[in-house]
Amino acid sequence: MKLIIYTDGGARGNPGPSGLGVVIYNQDKQILGKYSKFLNRATNNQAEYQALILGLEKAKSLKAAEVDCYLDSKLIVEQINGKYKVKNPGLGPLFIRVWNLSQSFKKVNFYHIPREKNQEADKLVNEVMDQHQH
Repeated sequence: MKLIIYTDGGARGNPGPSGLGVVIYNQDKQILGKYSKFLNRATNNQAEYQALILGLEKAKSLKAAEVDCYLDSKLIVEQINGKYKVKNPGLGPLFIRVWNLSQSFKKVNFYHIPREKNQEADKLVNEVMDQHQH
């Protein structure tokens, strides 16, 4: 079974209050699940990684064999695809978690997409951050 995952993360303040959004589709483009989570204090990049980790964990629990992941963070995609080094010490452990989770699948691809193609996940991020603003 192949799943398609859209993930997004964001922070207000960078670092600051942050959140993540994940939307998982099957091959027929039907939504299997939408997930969002408030992360308290994180950077944009940490939130992006946390979103991807949650997406991969959900895909693993759904017993996916193949996963296509779509993110609007060029940095994260390039790091995972080995084009950029992970220099930030706060991202190293998150990168390793993504790498380890990606070993659970026969095939996993990471693609960079423009933000306007990631509206569903982006909306979840903003909703969860709005809910936690005082």
